Amino acid sequence: MVYPHTHRTHRSGWLRAAVLGANDGVLSMSGLMVGVAAAQTQPHGVLVSGVAGLVAGMLSMAAGEYVSVSSQADVERADLEVEQLSLRNEFQKEQAELAGIYVRRGLDPELAQRVAVQLMAFDALGAHARDDIGISDATTARPIVAAITSALSFASGGAVPLLAATLAKRAALIPVVAAVSLLLLALVGALAAHIGGARIVPGMLRVLAWGAIAMSVTGFAGTLFGALA
Repeated sequence: MVYPHTHRTHRSGWLRAAVLGANDGVLSMSGLMVGVAAAQTQPHGVLVSGVAGLVAGMLSMAAGEYVSVSSQADVERADLEVEQLSLRNEFQKEQAELAGIYVRRGLDPELAQRVAVQLMAFDALGAHARDDIGISDATTARPIVAAITSALSFASGGAVPLLAATLAKRAALIPVVAAVSLLLLALVGALAAHIGGARIVPGMLRVLAWGAIAMSVTGFAGTLFGALA
């Protein structure tokens, strides 16, 4: 009997950026809407604050992800340059190092040596990048993809609380935004867990807990500063 199985490592880069962006969009915008509304701001002011927060959040997420992942890409590039220099000047030593890695993974020395020789004859840098440094096509840093994914997912997540705040009556704005945002957070957590192959319930609960905390704190802050204004 054949048991089908699916590997998800190749999704890790864009999945992390997408989940982080959507989660941050919901949390940031729901907190902003609740905090501004709790300060007794007029509906127009709530809407303006929401639009400004959505645009600023998108740009912030894109810039933050681009800078962060670019730094990771710089480190990977530097490591590859060091490895390429070593291969050029100490090829036999690098071959022995690769064979040693395979021995530690369970191959006998003779087979490990043959594998190292054949892999390095095919793609020496690729073999060392994958098995020595830990860099592969599935996990390599892609700054542009991360930035675009984060910005779009932030906008997708953040637009929902903003829309809820726009459509809700003033008296019901806070509970409506909170309820819609918590529901969306639960869906994001469940979807992320499903795509990543993790357990769904814990994934939902952790984002729900942080969402409730964020809205409670920003709501309290808005009420406090609204009273002092």
